[in-house]
Amino acid sequence: MMGWRTTLGALALVATLASARPAQAEFLDDAGWGLLTVVTNVFYMPAKVVYATVGGLTGGLAFALTGGDMETAENIWVPSMGGTYVLTANMLQGRDPIYFTGPMTTASSTSDPNGVREQPLGS
Repeated sequence: MMGWRTTLGALALVATLASARPAQAEFLDDAGWGLLTVVTNVFYMPAKVVYATVGGLTGGLAFALTGGDMETAENIWVPSMGGTYVLTANMLQGRDPIYFTGPMTTASSTSDPNGVREQPLGS
């Protein structure tokens, strides 16, 4: 009686182990993209903040030198202070766009009735 139970238990164990699939490399893949994202942001974020700060100061100077012309200042502020400040793994993988600058306002743009056109990084 004890022999068939042991055999049945061994067969159940073998069937369970045989049906198990090996772990996929998703964890290591995600960890690699996460590490790459952190390392990239160490360099990208300070560059973006410096770019936005210089653009903010330049826009303020343009506002003062043009006698308070807000359109001139905004043409500097919007592109320099807009855009992506933090990169994500999806951005590095090419799934989401990266906008280093904010939307460019152009009067001749036909893609948007408001005259606003955004350009992703690298295009």
